[in-house]
Amino acid sequence: MHMRKFGFVCAWLTIGAMPVFGAEKPNLPDKPNLVVIMCDDLGYADVGFNGCRDIPTPNIDRIAESGVRCTSGYTAYSVCGPSRAGFITGRYGQRFGFERNPQYRTQDPNMGLPKEEKTFGEVLKQVGYKSGVVGKWHQGAHPSNHPLNRGFDFFYGHLGGGHQYFPEELKIKDSYVATNESESYRTWIMRNHEAVPPRKYLTEEFSDAAVEFVEVHKNDPFFLFLSYNAPHGPLQATEKYLSRFPKLEGKRQTYAAMVSCVDDGVGQLLSKLDELNLTEETLVFFLSDNGGPESKNGSDNGHLRGGKGDSWEGGFRVPFAVQWKGTLPSGAVYDLPVSSLDIMGTIVDLAGAPVDPRRPLDGVNLIPYLTGQNNDAPHEAIYLRKFDSQKYTVRRGDYKLHSEWRGDNPQLYNLEEDIGEQNNIASLHPEKIQQLEKLRRQWDSELIEPRFLGLIHTPEWQAKLKRQRAAKEKGASEWDWFKSLDKNKDGEVTKDEWLSWHKGSAARKGELYREEVTRKYFAQLDGNSDEIITRDELETREKK
Repeated sequence: MHMRKFGFVCAWLTIGAMPVFGAEKPNLPDKPNLVVIMCDDLGYADVGFNGCRDIPTPNIDRIAESGVRCTSGYTAYSVCGPSRAGFITGRYGQRFGFERNPQYRTQDPNMGLPKEEKTFGEVLKQVGYKSGVVGKWHQGAHPSNHPLNRGFDFFYGHLGGGHQYFPEELKIKDSYVATNESESYRTWIMRNHEAVPPRKYLTEEFSDAAVEFVEVHKNDPFFLFLSYNAPHGPLQATEKYLSRFPKLEGKRQTYAAMVSCVDDGVGQLLSKLDELNLTEETLVFFLSDNGGPESKNGSDNGHLRGGKGDSWEGGFRVPFAVQWKGTLPSGAVYDLPVSSLDIMGTIVDLAGAPVDPRRPLDGVNLIPYLTGQNNDAPHEAIYLRKFDSQKYTVRRGDYKLHSEWRGDNPQLYNLEEDIGEQNNIASLHPEKIQQLEKLRRQWDSELIEPRFLGLIHTPEWQAKLKRQRAAKEKGASEWDWFKSLDKNKDGEVTKDEWLSWHKGSAARKGELYREEVTRKYFAQLDGNSDEIITRDELETREKK
């Protein structure tokens, strides 16, 4: 399988066609350490190893250069909370009802990760690991769902879905006093169960805490989840990082500064592993929790369609790299689909940790695949269900199915030929539709409905949506479409101006641009066929 490569990967080894280490299984360290570095809302094309040009990420790129870049790395969901719930259990969150971003409810023990599901901390504790979470938790704000009550030995971070970055903004000392998501963004940081006064820019705090955890547990097998909330909003950065990007402006500049700070922290952590001679004993994963919300934070998902929250590739296909020096090949590219669920599957197998047979993992041990010992696909399919928007996707091989519950015609895309999901080929491959629909029905039969109302159901969120709708309606009533179409302001809209506007509109909305349809629409409006639309022609036709 050959997929389009991004950036400078052409000189790297592509895994999948032949074993890297031959027929013999490489010698693996006993109970390797595991470090997972997860960003929040990072765009697919916003790291150097995926071709980013305007935001240098030399330290993040070290992971790919010293290991394997996975071009088809997926998360368990396309928004933060459910994605992290899937990762932290190794199971699709739809199996246990975690399919919405939880509300920040410190009095509700059921608003978050169900107690019967086992986390990395609980699973690895059985075989002697020390486990820590640094950064964003987002698995429930009730004390019973605090990381230290879910199997972890160390926590330095915040309980909610996001946070202010500047210490002077953090005015609420006790995280359990915050009553909603907005207030949770302004709490002090928790060190285990203690409220810690803010000291400096939050991303730097988290990087320092991660390095501290490794230093403290250098003689133990350990698991560290470095769970950055950057570059999730609010978009905030210090001058130290903003000054690195004088040619950028607006959201993109601040976003770049936030990513650059993360990259510095990744460098600190990798250097600490080197200093302690732990690099060859430590498996390191880097990924984002979902795709970038491009219009909100200035991120870039590259050729992928859509972004955070979508079932398109831009929603849950993310930057994904894994390093294990001495075990994995260096500078390799792996094209077959892998999942964030595989991280639990990998460490459980390597460490010999027992798993509850009543709750089998959805992830697999990736090492045999990444070393070329196993040339099969790690997964029969990659799945996504979005309960509230009533959408499913199933990817098997190069083909991806989009379907909706209300009987709309399914869509089919060949990602090898059409990574941007622009050409619906469902009518050409009815047999593929049947195969993928059969897989979808079987998977769906194993799932349950969401167990709690999500952030979108809170009064605050509904009020926000109401304000947005009102603003949109007001804007629509005042918006001058002709003026928007007439780029050179000469009082006429040419065919080129018309096509350019519609192409840009489709790109902004993540929709398919149909040029032939757009040309026909222009011809209908062009009453005298002079290849120019006047304001009268546009408004007369629109009224009809």
